[in-house]
Amino acid sequence: QVQLVESGGGLVQAGGSLRLSCAASGRTVSSYAMGWFRQAPGKEREFVAAMSRRGSDTDYAESVKGRFTISADSAKNMVYLQMNSLKPEDTAIYYCAAAVAAIPWITPATHSAYNYWGQGTQVTVSS
Repeated sequence: QVQLVESGGGLVQAGGSLRLSCAASGRTVSSYAMGWFRQAPGKEREFVAAMSRRGSDTDYAESVKGRFTISADSAKNMVYLQMNSLKPEDTAIYYCAAAVAAIPWITPATHSAYNYWGQGTQVTVSS
């Protein structure tokens, strides 16, 4: 079992950058496929980015490709989401999630694939 705590959210102007952090405890992040999701008011939770358990495979939502980067530091047991060129439509609560993945290279993009979730961190992008 793993516990996840996000941080790094805040208010930023359009075009700016933020780095979200996800601190894991209980088990190492290399035991799971890791993902970031977001949920805007009145909308469904949507996939943002994922990294495989082995760490060398990533996947991104089309809306964030080229702007967001998921990474992990196994030594610190942390997962990050670097967000550049932010847009007002990126405003949402961002969640870190961990998926028990028997296959080491998969990068789950569906909410139901994830077993553990953090509490979320708010990102607000002003125009």
